Amino acid sequence: ATNPVRCPNPVRPMFDIRWIRDNPAAFDAGMEQRGLGPQSGALLGLDGERREIQTRLQEIQTRRNEASKAIGAAKAKGGDAASLIGEVASLKDALREGEAGERGIVAKLEAALAGLPNIPADDVPADCDDEDANVELRRWGTRPVLDFAPKEHFELGEALGLMDFDAGAKISGARFVVLKGALARLDRALGAFMLDLMTIEYGYTEIVPPLLVRDEAAFGTGQLPKFSDDLFKATRLDRDDLLETVSADLRAWANELLDREINPLSGEAQNKALRAHVDRVQAEYQSRIDAALDSGDYEERYWLIPTAEVPLTNLVRDQILDESDLPMRVTALTPCFRSEAGAAGKDTRGMIRQHQFNKVEIVSIVHPSQAAEEHERLTACAEEVLKRLDLHYRVVTLCTGDLGFSSRKTYDIEVWLPGQERFREISSCSNFGDFQARRMGARFRPGGEKGTRFVHTLNGSALAVGRTLIAVMENYQMADGSVVVPDALRSYMGGLEIIGPDGGNLGS
Repeated sequence: ATNPVRCPNPVRPMFDIRWIRDNPAAFDAGMEQRGLGPQSGALLGLDGERREIQTRLQEIQTRRNEASKAIGAAKAKGGDAASLIGEVASLKDALREGEAGERGIVAKLEAALAGLPNIPADDVPADCDDEDANVELRRWGTRPVLDFAPKEHFELGEALGLMDFDAGAKISGARFVVLKGALARLDRALGAFMLDLMTIEYGYTEIVPPLLVRDEAAFGTGQLPKFSDDLFKATRLDRDDLLETVSADLRAWANELLDREINPLSGEAQNKALRAHVDRVQAEYQSRIDAALDSGDYEERYWLIPTAEVPLTNLVRDQILDESDLPMRVTALTPCFRSEAGAAGKDTRGMIRQHQFNKVEIVSIVHPSQAAEEHERLTACAEEVLKRLDLHYRVVTLCTGDLGFSSRKTYDIEVWLPGQERFREISSCSNFGDFQARRMGARFRPGGEKGTRFVHTLNGSALAVGRTLIAVMENYQMADGSVVVPDALRSYMGGLEIIGPDGGNLGS
């Protein structure tokens, strides 16, 4: 049995409803850039219902307090308080009913807000439907000059005997690969090189985070509830809770039967009934266990991370940081897991779209005034990986039609692949504003000010290891199918300079 995808309870507001109340036109304009119709009317309608119920509840509570005082006064004077007591009881019922109605309206409002994307920044290219309208900002490096027809990475890898898609498919199905020998080492070398660059030269703190996260964490960064189909789900049975609950319920049921049907009996009739009762309880126990398992109510659900963004950003979940803690910069090299639900028929050959891949993620938690500058810094950190590897790339600003759900502004870094004769995305660097922070309850306490404010969050790939492996293979390939190891990686490869059919050569 599977549980429906649900939002954490309570859901935190992704948008300040007071801001929407004061700026409905601006809010609707932002949603229109996302390809959605006006949203403020429905949201403010629910907000209005909620406020009306709250006003009514306050009035009921005020009258209840007055009536309660009047009861005391009437009794003190020896008068009849029966009508007042009846009124208080009626008001108590009205409060209970009103509070239930309020909870229902709040749940509807929160669910409506949970499915709405972030509002794009003012400088994001608008009025576009897809990636074709993304705006190129800059290019770096030059395309390699090859005097032969370049091959794609999977052709190179399979010919070298170091990239086995058939083995991956036998073990796990489509979109999995087995890397061997020097290519496996190259994958490991790339991850270590990227981590060293981010930690030693750019000051990111390395983290080894969990790879399984709860609903709340995936909701906080915007993967849930909208993108559950893109995630892999893992569950475990909470056997202790199941057995404790079923046993307690069964014990009450069995004792009731004893009192009603068996205790009134005596002698052999009672003994016979007791034996039958034991058999009946055992059968009922198994039936209730089976029903509980089918219900899925005792499953603890986890999600395999699609990116280390999820656990890294959630490090500040439900925290109030000091302003001096900002900026906070963290990084991790992790496996990532994606179902590629919307990629049917796309990149079915090779390693471009895999269900499992390694990636170095960088995450920044910053003061709102630092966010724009940090976005440029974070993107430059990711670019530096490609510069050190001498790989030709370009940076584009995503238009509103191609912008991720949680993002306010995103730069994509696209590396040149000679085998495909095109640029392909290798990193996305995004500024989320306070969108994720609101979902996570992540705040900071500004120095010299009262109260707290939401932090701003950013993240980027620095880089996707598998796609960087592809880029190295295609850009450093030789006519005989060998691959030259870039200078920046040779110390991580034990001095290996060329990956050839024999698995590699040490030295020249």
